Amino acid sequence: MADEHEHDHEVPKLVRKLRVQRERHLQRATPVRWLFVIAGFTILLVGLAMLVLPGPALAVIPIGLFVLALEFQWAEEWLERSIHQADKAKQKAAETSTLTRVVTAGGTVLAIAGIVAWAIVGDIPIVPV
Repeated sequence: MADEHEHDHEVPKLVRKLRVQRERHLQRATPVRWLFVIAGFTILLVGLAMLVLPGPALAVIPIGLFVLALEFQWAEEWLERSIHQADKAKQKAAETSTLTRVVTAGGTVLAIAGIVAWAIVGDIPIVPV
């Protein structure tokens, strides 16, 4: 077990908390643990559905993985991988240049202006009357 926690400085804080929770969780009664498994898979499936349906999929999927990681090692590995990917994306977003941000904002404003102009000129009702 010492090898497992040897590189905790590289492990995300959430995963370290998960490992502490898992030790408590494994002491629970089997029916309670089964309820956690059912809840975890349900949350994960709802999150996956939100990838194509409206909803906060990128928030719900890690919650499902966290619950499942109390029981399954594969879920902990997926959760840790997703946290690392989110950290990389956050770092990459923080490193974008001012020019990139201005161009992105300008493109967004132009797209919105185009939709509004199309709605006005094309006589497309925005709000049903």
